[in-house]
Amino acid sequence: MKRLFAFLFAALMLAPAVQAAEAPDVLIRRLSTEMIDRIRADEQLQSGNLARMSELVDSVLMPHVNFQRMTALAVGRNWRGASPEQQKQLMTEFRALLLRTYAGALASAKDQSVRMKPMRADPADKEVIVRSEVVQPRGGEPIQLDYRLEKAGDGWKVFDVNVLGVWLVQTYRSQFAQEVSANGIDGLIRSLVEKNRSAGAAGTR
Repeated sequence: MKRLFAFLFAALMLAPAVQAAEAPDVLIRRLSTEMIDRIRADEQLQSGNLARMSELVDSVLMPHVNFQRMTALAVGRNWRGASPEQQKQLMTEFRALLLRTYAGALASAKDQSVRMKPMRADPADKEVIVRSEVVQPRGGEPIQLDYRLEKAGDGWKVFDVNVLGVWLVQTYRSQFAQEVSANGIDGLIRSLVEKNRSAGAAGTR
């Protein structure tokens, strides 16, 4: 699961700024192609260099992902009850959690390719689903990889991803709801901080 997540988010990070007129399926195809090309050409990305990945996130990820909406959806109804500072902390820690998940497994994407599925959407739609498959080397079973995107003023933004039939936001929403129910928003923040700290310590050994 972590390797699949690595692949899909690397696709979003390793691309130039999106043009507003670019169709959502064209965007995903371009990002995926760019991701593969960059990984094949960069040994640091293949090794999952976290510092390099962080630089890429800061400079290019946010134009392609509505990360605030993604975090709010993952936190669910508890998001509105969080203070602005708590919301900021949740976004910071959730981003770090996702980053560490794919950074450590980035090298696994270097031999894969992406096959797009037919787009089923109306030109007037404000939200769409772009469906694709990750094609494995040596004839392995293709991996379902779908994106939910919303139409914004400066282009399409990703706000959820489906891997093997499981939507990422829904998966985290269940986990986060349990933590908030037991320990409140601050407890969820502490839990994310601890997970990121533990993952960081493991990565330095």
